[in-house]
Amino acid sequence: MKVCLVTAEYAPQQGGVGDYTRELAAALRQRGVEAIVLTSGSAVSEDASSPVPVQRRIGGWGWWLWRDLERALRALAPDVVHIQYQAAAYGLHPAINLWPRLSPWRRATVVTFHDLKVPYLFPKAGPLRFRVVLELARASARAIVTNAEDQAVLAPLLRRPPALIPIGSNIRPEPPPGYDRSAWRAGAGAGEGSVVLAYFGFLNESKGGEELIRALALLRQRGEDVRLWFVGGQVGHSDPTNRAYLARVQELVRELGLEPYVRWTGFTAPEEVSANLLAADLCVLPYRDGVSFRRGSLMAALAHGLPVVSTWPRVALPELVDGENMALVPPGDAEALASRIAALIAEPPARWRLARGALALSARFDWGPIAARTQEVYDEVLRSVQR
Repeated sequence: MKVCLVTAEYAPQQGGVGDYTRELAAALRQRGVEAIVLTSGSAVSEDASSPVPVQRRIGGWGWWLWRDLERALRALAPDVVHIQYQAAAYGLHPAINLWPRLSPWRRATVVTFHDLKVPYLFPKAGPLRFRVVLELARASARAIVTNAEDQAVLAPLLRRPPALIPIGSNIRPEPPPGYDRSAWRAGAGAGEGSVVLAYFGFLNESKGGEELIRALALLRQRGEDVRLWFVGGQVGHSDPTNRAYLARVQELVRELGLEPYVRWTGFTAPEEVSANLLAADLCVLPYRDGVSFRRGSLMAALAHGLPVVSTWPRVALPELVDGENMALVPPGDAEALASRIAALIAEPPARWRLARGALALSARFDWGPIAARTQEVYDEVLRSVQR
């Protein structure tokens, strides 16, 4: 079976959709699927070292996409076309949303929705924007969602409910050779008695960066020797609004006099990301829209066995048990966040329990089962095409 994974975001661009595509394609190839990444841009050095073949045949993601995509698919002749959809990655342009309806590849097209954010159409388009997202789901042979929240939205609107297939971690717990946790912490300015909080992932309005900074200030005021590390890239390539939010968070750090206690690692190699996560005591991810399994940063924290403090999900997630595999607080509440962190600092056994629970939970999000479930969807689509 040959599959083309179509994505508007891929290395060297920074972003979760590109990372997901790489990991899924590699896991599919381990199962014997001939997975090829189809994307835009000029050939780069990363392509030569990529674990999967990369075809950069798309000139852009506007209306000319239709021509480029059809030409590429005729040349590559895949059995299945698998679109990785996130509106921001496609520049909020609707061309990819409308392509399946008019394409001869429609019956062999699968789409994974990484979120349900809407594209830009024209001023005051309003509800029409979501209808364009829905059009992509309805015109494709099969839709996949990565989380229960999006499944709850789409399921009543489609003839066939979308398949729920989670994402996995794009960062393996593999630090550099000779890694020494104490030495790494000391090199980053964290003393023996310091508590290191890690935040991993890009900053944007939905992720609670301001609440995190205010919680850090409250903890410092209470006499806690707490440091905060922002691990990895800060804004990514897809969403331009991230930069404005980053500036707000950085200004708040300055206003509260927290610069000596906040470290920004910037974008680094995966092994350095892993080293920083393993060196932290807690991972704090105070999402304003609630914790969700669509977050790759959360998957990475779980895979590293980090005790995670996050926010109550919008949709019930039976896998989450507060105090056992995650510590949960109300969204948007810096005081509650600081209090929960302080309680965990004071009770090491509670942190160890969360760490064990995180590792057990992460086993649910291994790339092998994710690829196997995705291949089942491909098989369903191919059986339908052959009828």
